[in-house]
Amino acid sequence: MNSPISTAGRRSLAGLAVTLLAASLAVAGCGSGSSNDSAASSARDGAAAGDAKAPEAASGSGSGTSGSNSGSSKTTDLATSYIVRTATLTVEAKNVGDALAKARALTTGAGGYVGDESTSLDEEGLEHSRVELKVPADGYDQVLGDLADLGKLTDRKVNAQDVTSQVVDVQSRVKSQQVSIARLRLLMGKATKLSDVVTLESELTSRESDLEALEAQQASLKERTSMATITLVLTEPTAVAAPKKKDDGVWASVGHALGAGWHAFYATFRAILIALAAVLPFAALAAACWLVWRTLRRRTPAPPAPEPVAVPAAVGTRTGTGTEED
Repeated sequence: MNSPISTAGRRSLAGLAVTLLAASLAVAGCGSGSSNDSAASSARDGAAAGDAKAPEAASGSGSGTSGSNSGSSKTTDLATSYIVRTATLTVEAKNVGDALAKARALTTGAGGYVGDESTSLDEEGLEHSRVELKVPADGYDQVLGDLADLGKLTDRKVNAQDVTSQVVDVQSRVKSQQVSIARLRLLMGKATKLSDVVTLESELTSRESDLEALEAQQASLKERTSMATITLVLTEPTAVAAPKKKDDGVWASVGHALGAGWHAFYATFRAILIALAAVLPFAALAAACWLVWRTLRRRTPAPPAPEPVAVPAAVGTRTGTGTEED
């Protein structure tokens, strides 16, 4: 193929194209950290291996278009506020089931949907329901007011978080990654060495992975800012006991004394029964042992009575105060 450009001029033009591509890739990948340096190096290798004129022209036109689009997009984004809205309502309702059905209808009627839901009973048998509602941001205030009217509002917490700067930053990084990936693909199409192709493919895979993460973050921000989250807690009112009348007078005192005496008698009788119940097993065991002992005693013969011992009579008996001698 004949070309009017000399060899020296072609080399100079290729070197200039490589320099411009390296600089544009470094600027486009500023949000990706250290991976940008390797991208610039890969771009230089790929451009040196192939013809740099086509990538230069494509990147030049692409840069001009993306630059103008990015400028107008940033101006539009800065004029729009992105707010993440959340709220928590606690409402007392006489019929929790009916109130929950109305809350669902209000949410779907506003273009939203119902998320997580749970219902339970407390120790007093009162029903409690908790449901997460997603409603469009433009109908958020209306739905919030309608939900508060389902019963007696006992608690209300509202939160608004401005994420405008985060949304604009993610959008800018997504566009930069898209431009960078397009340039890498152009360089891959012009690469002639296998080593250049492998290097560019590795860098392209890394850039595409970063782009997917940014797009997921962008989708999450879009969902959070376009749909507000309302957590609704429905409870049944606690029954309030009627206050008792105060009893005054002698008969009231007599009644209180009689009641206290009866309670004392009942408590004493109950304590005696409990004590007897506790002692009864030991008493039964003692009675059984006594019966066995008595039975064994009757069967054992009594020992013979000892015979009386005869006392010998005295040899002589002295009378008087003295003895006679012959």
